[in-house]
Amino acid sequence: MVALTGAGVSAESGVPTFRGPEGLWRSFRPSELATPEAFRRDPALVWEWYDWRRQQIAACQPNPAHQVLAEMERAIPDFTLITQNVDGLHQAAGSRKVLELHGNIWRVRCTACGWKGEDRRVPLPEIPPRCRCGGLLRPDVIWFGEALPSKVLEAAWTAASRCQVMLVIGTSAVVQPAASLPIVAKRNGAYLIEVNPAETPITPFADEHLRGPAGKVLPRWWARHLPAE
Repeated sequence: MVALTGAGVSAESGVPTFRGPEGLWRSFRPSELATPEAFRRDPALVWEWYDWRRQQIAACQPNPAHQVLAEMERAIPDFTLITQNVDGLHQAAGSRKVLELHGNIWRVRCTACGWKGEDRRVPLPEIPPRCRCGGLLRPDVIWFGEALPSKVLEAAWTAASRCQVMLVIGTSAVVQPAASLPIVAKRNGAYLIEVNPAETPITPFADEHLRGPAGKVLPRWWARHLPAE
């Protein structure tokens, strides 16, 4: 089984959606700040926005959808969770087999020496933060115009192509290449289940639709499909 999750899952925990009206910050759109060009032009401004986002996420807790996906991983030997989210709430709920397509907002990497690490300080004591080598740190997330990490993407394609069941949860199914993963699964014979309050471009390909917030409908679905002891 493979689960693909998007912003809708975390929105139920109070994480602002990237593209919704609540994603606006100081009159800036995410597409104006989450770019390499914006960081080169004004790293302090970009980091002010990320510091604001990190403070918001730090106040959020995993919801029942995060928790039930962690239960699925424990119950199903061959289970992979692919997420477009960068908030780390899946790991906070107990998921361990997580492929983060877009990185993680709690990780940083040095633009000078390449060092990577985790930094959960909120608020950050210094903006922009710097590495011990003196170089600028940047969020270890994928910005507009950047390629996804090749190893993570390859693992996601492999999991999608060989799964028997795929859950597509809380994603708008418009951001590529993640939006193609359910199609890959379907073409290789997987049973496709969409969990979303609204229709998406994936809806016509789904074998089953769970309409409603993932935190409500997914636990009920899982309760009906629990593997026998």
